[in-house]
Amino acid sequence: MLQAIYNETKDLMQKSIQALNRDFSTLRSAKVSVNILDHIKVDYYGTPTTLNQVGSVMSLDATTLQISPWEKNLLKEIERSIQEANIGVNPNNDGETIKLFFPPMTTEQRKLIAKDAKAMGEKAKVAVRNIRQDANNKIKKLEKDKEISEDESKKAQEQIQKITDEAIKTIDESVKNKEDAILKV
Repeated sequence: MLQAIYNETKDLMQKSIQALNRDFSTLRSAKVSVNILDHIKVDYYGTPTTLNQVGSVMSLDATTLQISPWEKNLLKEIERSIQEANIGVNPNNDGETIKLFFPPMTTEQRKLIAKDAKAMGEKAKVAVRNIRQDANNKIKKLEKDKEISEDESKKAQEQIQKITDEAIKTIDESVKNKEDAILKV
């Protein structure tokens, strides 16, 4: 019974960490990632569709992305969506593909993005703490219902705290690594 709570807690906390890492992939660091375009939607026959579903998106070098739509009539729509997304670049349409040339980041931009990474980390920590609170509430309910003793409840809550501490440590390490990658010139 308690083991199930531990496992569920670990699993949920791991999912929070994975979500944080997915969020990190949308942040720009020294090398431009295709994930920076993940949130951009294109109007594909009336349906908002992500860029990677209407064409191939690839990185040509550290500062250039290329989008090759599967249907050439989408070029204008993709171009418009990128401009509306306000990601700091203007799309270059050559009639076949769209190229995005990202300028090198300034120190100020790097600091702002590092700040965003830290905020994402804090959000993940809040999620982990909420998971801990839910687990502790389940344990307290078991104690209240006399399914476990007070000592077992205390030990279980200590175990949940250890799991939480591990997750928080992992989040802190991820944030530190991402900040280092962003601030590296």
